[in-house]
Amino acid sequence: MRDAPSISVLVPVWNAAADGGRRLRAAFGSLFAQSDTPQAPLPPLEILAVDDGSDDATPAVLHDLAREDERLRIVRIPHGGIARALAAGLEAARGELIARMDADDIAHPQRLARQTAHLRRQPELDVSACRVRFGGDARTAYGFAHYVAWQNSLRSHEEMARNRFRDTPICHPSAMFRRSAVERFGGYADGDFAEDWELWLRWFHAGARMEKLPEELLVWNDPPGRLTRTDARYADDANNALRARWLSLHLRRRNRLRVWVLGAGRVARRRLAPLWREGIEPVAFIDIDPHKIGQRVPLSPEDGRRVPVLSRQALPPPGEGLLLNALTAHGAAEEAAGWLAAAGYTPDDWLLV
Repeated sequence: MRDAPSISVLVPVWNAAADGGRRLRAAFGSLFAQSDTPQAPLPPLEILAVDDGSDDATPAVLHDLAREDERLRIVRIPHGGIARALAAGLEAARGELIARMDADDIAHPQRLARQTAHLRRQPELDVSACRVRFGGDARTAYGFAHYVAWQNSLRSHEEMARNRFRDTPICHPSAMFRRSAVERFGGYADGDFAEDWELWLRWFHAGARMEKLPEELLVWNDPPGRLTRTDARYADDANNALRARWLSLHLRRRNRLRVWVLGAGRVARRRLAPLWREGIEPVAFIDIDPHKIGQRVPLSPEDGRRVPVLSRQALPPPGEGLLLNALTAHGAAEEAAGWLAAAGYTPDDWLLV
């Protein structure tokens, strides 16, 4: 009889057999092939394929795979979306550690053993993630490839916490977390938002500790039907509303209700428009474009209030205000970060949003 699992791997699946099941077989095959590391054995594991009401050949492919490896369990539920599928997986999971993966990704053979060892070496950690390899075409999906590179650059808890309001700092399918974290901070919420970013924002706000291993332990594939491309819950408006909710709570906790915004362009203003509805006050937009400096611009098409556009010289001195770096042009946010550091501003003085 097999030992009770220490790790439960949650893999939501929905209508994933259009290619004859090749991606499914590759993804689950990479989990079947998980192995020890020279330093740490692979603990007993179970793999939960949560079939979110598939009506194609996915159930048949999953049953074939379950015959190959008895560690695979199939949980079938009526179609309700990824958040409900993940919640059902959590309910069925028996492991003390919960790992995530998507049905079109590939795990490194030592991924689970390394992340388990990481969490056991550092009992204060709630989440162990890892760097990922972009599995798409960087020429045709440059934006997503750039996002993967940005996310991979954030390793420490502090780096991810500071950058969490720009975008989700952890590749969800690369994460492993403790069941106790779910019990303390709550599981997946279902709503008009990206379930993974909402989870990390909520957990960071509640004090969860997260860290990334330096190795690329997952190939993060980028198929055309990825939810981030097709589902409105991952669109800009939903992301902007989610960001505003948790950023406003963070600013209120720090008693920073008045902010200066780096970037007076339409994209920056649209990105932050929901934040002003949460009661945060923009003192000024800061820009380097001489054609914008001196103008007063509307907060958004819906909000007619006008705020001045000022030069960098109008910023409060270091330690006397909070700045939001909302620059979105390629390299602009990084350039501003360098300028701020040279001018004496510390990480406590500004946030990337």
